[in-house]
Parts: sequence; structure tokens; C-alpha cells
Amino acid sequence: VIKCKAAVAWEAGKPLSLEEVEVAPPKAHEVRIKIVATAVCHTDAYTLSGADPEGCFPVILGHEGAGIVESVGEGVTKVKPGDTVIPLYIPQCGECKFCKNPKTNLCQKIRITQGKGLMPDGTSRFTCKGKQIFHFMGTSTFSEYTVVADISVAKIDAAAPLDKVCLLGCGISTGYGAAVNTAKVEPGSTCAVFGLGGVGLAVIMGCKIAGASRIIGIDLNKDKYAKAKEFGANECISPNDFKKPIQEVLVEMTDGGVDYSFECIGNVGVMRAALEACHKGWGVSVIVGVAAAGQEISTRPFQLVTGRTWKGTAFGGWKSVDNVPKLVTEYLSKKIKVDEFVTHTLPFNKINEAFELMHAGK
Repeated sequence: VIKCKAAVAWEAGKPLSLEEVEVAPPKAHEVRIKIVATAVCHTDAYTLSGADPEGCFPVILGHEGAGIVESVGEGVTKVKPGDTVIPLYIPQCGECKFCKNPKTNLCQKIRITQGKGLMPDGTSRFTCKGKQIFHFMGTSTFSEYTVVADISVAKIDAAAPLDKVCLLGCGISTGYGAAVNTAKVEPGSTCAVFGLGGVGLAVIMGCKIAGASRIIGIDLNKDKYAKAKEFGANECISPNDFKKPIQEVLVEMTDGGVDYSFECIGNVGVMRAALEACHKGWGVSVIVGVAAAGQEISTRPFQLVTGRTWKGTAFGGWKSVDNVPKLVTEYLSKKIKVDEFVTHTLPFNKINEAFELMHAGK
């Protein structure tokens, strides 16, 4: 058993608490990882807020991390102690019908236990002050050591800086993949990206790499426009600057609508606007943002009858074990940006400050 520091969420709506936790050794087909770097994501904040129906407490949150394998359980063959890895919230077992189908990346092998905050055998590897602590998204990267299933880990190039590539565990991969895998953006196309946070910037990057000729960023926060343009946006607009709905503005700006639109916020009203901003006949709108539990989307069916397509994406459609190492290689060869997404680097004990910065849009 390893004793180490972890940020524990004891209950919903309260700041994280830095505690000493005990991390049990890995059982069969499990891997214990020394986490070197982690990022914070809105999904962590959503669960911490208490709005997540799958949220269970007390829990160690975090799902964008990178580290070094410390030890492995019986039967683990893909990684060994000392390997550099990224934990994966969408695993890839290679055996379930989802993994065998090229149309999806949604491996279901450990979905039920992962959703309950437990390892595949139905138990936890974390204890604190004598209490069992739940796992989160199969990763729990807000701990100096964590235990994950062996299908939830990608071995990456040891040369990669972990404080940067941890972002490939969720946000950057999700946005980039939404453009290149889910939408399959084509050269010369026009794209609109709603929400210019980390995921939105990654979508812009993907659209640009795919050869889009015009990329329009949409956000209420104008402080985000300069960064969006660095990533490849040609122009940025705010819905607050117009009297008419933003979808009508975009349709006028683009002679009938955009070829591809992306919703990177998790707001069902914006999802509708993103679809309706698409061009009749061929426009494709991708939902990337995660809306709150119980919310529903709506539009007039005529929008779809007249040739628009509504799609969604999880982790950018990447089959995780296969593709995360390739994304790291693309970063190391400077095909994709990663460093530019990092705005602040904080010590672990300032993790609550990181959440404050995220909520402030900084």
C-alpha cells in the first residue's frame, strides 16, 4: 500500500481537500501509476457541483493526467513499471462489439463499474481516514498515485513532457477529433465553433489542419478571441452584439450557413443554434459539450428533413489505446499544438485555485 497526497471531494459543492490517502496495490489486469501532471476540466467541476447523476462521494476526481507506471497486477502485458502513460477515461479492450466496430470508440467493457466509481471487480483501491473513496471516470488523476484497469492506459513516447501531454487525456483530443474524425471537415469548408475554451480551441486547430478556409469563433467572452485567432479562427463574434439570433447572423455571414458547426459548451440552446447555423442540404453540426442531466435538445424536424445532420462525439471518436500514442507523436513532431493550451501551471496544493481560474474563463 502506498500513502500519498490526493485531492478528495468529500461532498458535492465543497472545495477539494488535500488529504493523505492509501492506494492499494493493483489486482489482476490493473496498473498503478505515479501521476506526474494533471489538468482540470469542466467535467470534474460538473461532478463536484452535485449535478452529475452518476456522481458519488467521497471521490478522487480528475481524468486528464499523465504519469509513470509504478507497478502492474497479474496478467498485465501491455505496460511495465517505468513506462510513460496516459490514463484513459474511455478504455479500449479490443474485444467488445464496440471495440470491434470501426464506427465507434465507446468501449463498454467496464462501463457499469466505472460509472459507479469502482474498479472492474466492484471495489475501490483508495481509502482515507478509514473510509473507502470512490474512483472517477476510471482514472482519478487528482492523486499522486492511482490505479486503473489495464485497458484504460495508453503507453506513450517517454520523451513527451508530461505536464503538457496530460491534456491529450481529454480536452485537446476531444476537440481535435470532433473536427477530423466526427465531422470529417473538408478542405475549403466553412466552420463555426461555439465556445472558445480549451475544447473549442482544439476544434479550431482540427478544422485548420483539415484545410477549412473560414473558421468563425463564437463566445460571449471577448478576452478569448485573440487566442482563438492564434489557433486559426479567421473571425470571432459575440451573440450579445446582435439583435437577431446568432444562427440567423451566421446564415447571413456565410451565404446560407456553415458547412460544419461545433457546440463546445454543453448548453442545449446553443446546440440548437449550432444546428440551425448549418447550410441547407449538407451542413453537419457536432455536439461536443456535455449538457446537464435531464436536459433535452429541440429543433424543427424540417431542419433535418432539408439536409442537415446532427451528430455527437465522445473523446473525439479516437479509439483510445491505439490513438493517444499517435497524438503524442503528432505533438512531438509539431503537427498539433499542445503547449499553447496551457495558461497556468500550479502546484498540486493550489488545485482549488485552478478550478477558480477555469470558472473565471482564465
